[in-house]
Amino acid sequence: MLNTPLPVWPWLQFLLSQQLPASLKKLRRLSQSMEDIAKWRKAGRIAAEIREYGKKQIKKGESLLETTKRIEEKVAASGAQLAFPVQMSCNEIAAHYYPGFDDKQVFAGQLVCLDVGTHIDGCIGDTAVTVDLSGKYSDLIKAAEKALTDSLRIVKPGVKLTEIGKAIQDAITGMGFQPIRNLSGHGLAEYQIHTHPTVPNYNNGDQESLQEGQIIAVEPFATTGSGLIHEKGFPNLFMISQPKNVRLGFVRDIQAKIQTWNGLPFAKNWLLSKWSEAQVNFALKQFKELGILQEFPPLVERSGGMVSQAEHTLIVGEKTEILTKAD
Repeated sequence: MLNTPLPVWPWLQFLLSQQLPASLKKLRRLSQSMEDIAKWRKAGRIAAEIREYGKKQIKKGESLLETTKRIEEKVAASGAQLAFPVQMSCNEIAAHYYPGFDDKQVFAGQLVCLDVGTHIDGCIGDTAVTVDLSGKYSDLIKAAEKALTDSLRIVKPGVKLTEIGKAIQDAITGMGFQPIRNLSGHGLAEYQIHTHPTVPNYNNGDQESLQEGQIIAVEPFATTGSGLIHEKGFPNLFMISQPKNVRLGFVRDIQAKIQTWNGLPFAKNWLLSKWSEAQVNFALKQFKELGILQEFPPLVERSGGMVSQAEHTLIVGEKTEILTKAD
């Protein structure tokens, strides 16, 4: 019996119409995924470099405002962009402190939480460290760092969020301090710095499990105080949720500038290089009245306790990858 081959062309047509496009789509998705992961890795690597650079800039006698500018300029020169304004929150301020254009603070004996975020096409590296200029709070810093190390050790698919919170809480309370319970870690997505899931800093009973491939930031805060923060003071950090039509020309121009940051947080100072303070204040007031402006005042420990912070961005997996680890 002769093995007569089937005509080639019908089989080629079949492959082109059925199998090949599906394979190409899968390859395209895989290629896109690998490209995105490369961006997340690059953003994380640069964020780690900026964090380490920033640590060295926090020195007695240096201006907080000028130090902030130097760190932000370093980000601009790095090939990444700021995912949010550089924050250096001192002593009882846990987060969201940003100096105004006329800020006169000078580093002296403060405990400084440095929080930096960079992005590559929206893929974000978010990381933090604490610097003690007083020489009094090394144990408090170690508590936040131990909490981060211990919690990262157990991160993998299937681990419950409350287990991460318990690891953080146990590490901090084991050193005689309190975790800040109403601050947390968070998920990250393109051009979104706070997404699902919320990663607790204490054993809150959340039974949701981590999933393979999730990108999250684990962010313990330790304090000598009661372990709760509240908003206090005037905001210098903002975000616009959804642009709306505005009538005044300079307000439209300010909104257009803000839109170039793709919905990420911005500092009022960033607008003052082009517009007067009166114009910027007027525009922000307009945005607030339109219901599109989010304000982020400083977050202060309620009992006045000192605060330390540590943070890494990571990809959840059987072998979890820490994106913001220093080389």
